Amino acid sequence: MKTVMKWLEESFQPKMNKFANNPWMMGLKDTINQIMPLIFLGSLFVVLTLPSNIKGFEWFSNFWTPFGWSMGMLGLMMAFLLPMNLMEKLRMRRSRIVAATAGLILYLMIITPQLIADESIGFGHSAFGSSGMFISIISGLFVALLVNALGKISFFKEDSVLPDFVRAWFDQMLPIGAVIIVGWVLVFILKFDLYVAIQSLFMPLRNVISNVWGFTLVNLFTIVLYSMGISGWIISPIVIPVLLQNIETNIATGAQLFATQSWDYAYLKIGGLACTLGLVLLMQTAKSKKLKALGRATLVPSIFNINEPVVFGAIAFNPILMIPMWINAIVSPILAWVLTVVIPFGKIPDIQFNLWYLPYPLTTWLATGGHLMSVALVIIIFLVTTAIWYPFFRVYDNQCVREELEQL
Repeated sequence: MKTVMKWLEESFQPKMNKFANNPWMMGLKDTINQIMPLIFLGSLFVVLTLPSNIKGFEWFSNFWTPFGWSMGMLGLMMAFLLPMNLMEKLRMRRSRIVAATAGLILYLMIITPQLIADESIGFGHSAFGSSGMFISIISGLFVALLVNALGKISFFKEDSVLPDFVRAWFDQMLPIGAVIIVGWVLVFILKFDLYVAIQSLFMPLRNVISNVWGFTLVNLFTIVLYSMGISGWIISPIVIPVLLQNIETNIATGAQLFATQSWDYAYLKIGGLACTLGLVLLMQTAKSKKLKALGRATLVPSIFNINEPVVFGAIAFNPILMIPMWINAIVSPILAWVLTVVIPFGKIPDIQFNLWYLPYPLTTWLATGGHLMSVALVIIIFLVTTAIWYPFFRVYDNQCVREELEQL
């Protein structure tokens, strides 16, 4: 363990920090930090919907509406804030508002075809929320690149007699006009749908997800996206039908197909994607004031397997914690597969179970029909994934402590 810690602190950490501190990554991290209030609020609303699953309390489900107006706005906020923050980092502060406006316009232009295809009236929460973050990040980065390239061009000489604000009006027409023209040509003339294009790229995953290596690959891919602030819901239209078909086969024929949502929820979502509950519990012991406060703030959502607060608050675009998240994305499904398929220690669920927000191990107990050895298995997975988090957490905790001392 000492050798691992030494390598992490002396070799891995400096290289990852250099990568994370470039202007583009810093802009992304700043944007995520700025939308954290929406993430925390949305997580609270999800927890408040739990009573709606109790008979007689169905009226409580109205908290999904405020959820839509909090966490359901993440993509929209990302499209606006990301270009603005990138202009700050690229030392083009005068262009930050026009970049933010252009980012919002391009994002709305891009999602329009999907809304039309769905025959929706107006713009819905699903287009603005976490499922739209991939598109919002792409549009935000493109706008920042374009504004950075064109924002230095001026139609006027330095000695022009026109007031500065008038010159700024005309100079800012070029980058925002270029963004609108590009969006118009791609979306409305060429009929290019970015959302559908992304789904098409992921379509081959459908053919491999039902074996352990394919399932693990998809799980890893989803969590890599998530660690970069991109919701894994972007590939859910491809993955979920396969998982549902498999559980229906198990129910109808008694087959033992493991790649189902029920199996996934029974063993792999301890605290959320990549089993982040262990990390949150480790944060309760942090020496850093920042990490301890974050751990306390994210504990309740994590118990209910809602990990957006801890992911966006500590993991996203933080290479020190992204690496163990990726490792857990590989280790947890393989371990669960070995101990349910190769060695029938835990049970492969034969019921449809979607209550992913119930605390563990209650979730496992319900998903497997009260199978006690499955409860023991999920405890094993929790201990293993927590052990993977531990050395990386300690390195990051020490770094945060040093940063806090420097600020004194």
